[in-house]
Amino acid sequence: MILPERLDARTTALFLDIDGTLAHIRPRPEDVGPEPRRTDLLGRARRVLGGRLAILSGRSIAEIDYITGNTVRAVAGVHGVERRDAEGERRDQILTEPVRHALEQALLVLSGLAEQKSGVLIEAKGPSIGVHYRLNPQAEGMVKTITANIAQNSPLVLQPGDRVVELRAPGPDKGDALRAFMNEPPFEGFRPVFVGDDLTDEHAFRAAARLGGFGILVGEARESAAAFRLPNVQAVLDWLEAGVTHHA
Repeated sequence: MILPERLDARTTALFLDIDGTLAHIRPRPEDVGPEPRRTDLLGRARRVLGGRLAILSGRSIAEIDYITGNTVRAVAGVHGVERRDAEGERRDQILTEPVRHALEQALLVLSGLAEQKSGVLIEAKGPSIGVHYRLNPQAEGMVKTITANIAQNSPLVLQPGDRVVELRAPGPDKGDALRAFMNEPPFEGFRPVFVGDDLTDEHAFRAAARLGGFGILVGEARESAAAFRLPNVQAVLDWLEAGVTHHA
């Protein structure tokens, strides 16, 4: 199947990941910031789509707002544990006391790991803790063993990604977040299209397909529920400019 060069703005609801999709993956998560072209594209796409644009990311909503220049109202952060609807109302997953305690204890253990292993970075996001080992690939085995052990002995959910393992509060994934948006205005009744790159995006690819839409995988070809593929971030931005914002 060939990726449509242009989306029909009259029928589409567009959902986008950030890292590896709208922004190049950097060695450290905090190295990703706002960029004028991306901010402009998102603003134009939101207007063309009548507000039917949402970000679904593993980052917190605060980080998403910073990176996107506050151009997108509908946002799901921490894979859906945090969510803000198109009207600006927060609909976050409520964390129980056992989950909060487990996150605090996990952060202590993982911070100790980062002190011992150079290049291992800890990203504390409230309901989630990311352990990045991109700068030290040799630490992968240790990171996976320790995080798996924590998950087995706590209520936290283990979520692997691209050179990162997350421990997060149990709750919605990106597919759940997409479905929630699709049950609300202005998304309800439209065709969902989701663009993402990581294993955590597969939930949203499947959800979009089940609702009559499709997914677009960014990066190298692999087994995926996405129907189409774009090679890299630059291709995503070019596709957005040609296929969505040209209607403006």
